Amino acid sequence: MATIERFEDIEAWKKARELTRDVYQVSSAGGLARDYGLRDQIRRAAVSGMSNIAEGFERGGNREFIQFLANAKGSTGEVRSQLYVALDARFITQPQFDQIYGEAQETSRLIAGFMRYLESSPFRGEKFKQGQRAAQL
Repeated sequence: MATIERFEDIEAWKKARELTRDVYQVSSAGGLARDYGLRDQIRRAAVSGMSNIAEGFERGGNREFIQFLANAKGSTGEVRSQLYVALDARFITQPQFDQIYGEAQETSRLIAGFMRYLESSPFRGEKFKQGQRAAQL
């Protein structure tokens, strides 16, 4: 796996950003735009996914990062669940549902794969690298 310098380099974050963009787009029109509770909740869940990936990366340690990734994965599940509410209320069409649901599934899959990688990685995170450097001095 290539070295990741910034959270913006993480494929799961990129996909979560696309998901968030599309959730905002679909929730800006029609019945979903007028159902403030559902609109705000699905938006918050989408934003939470990408935000947790970024925040976990910035923490500098794999254990914390994995926990934040788990939160991000949970948020993508929340988006999927809320999409059913929007579909059942006829706020979105079946093609809109299918497209955004697919993005949420792909985001979740990427997050899960990244979690598996971090769990098996011997590298423990940036904050541990700093401690190793200090111990070597």
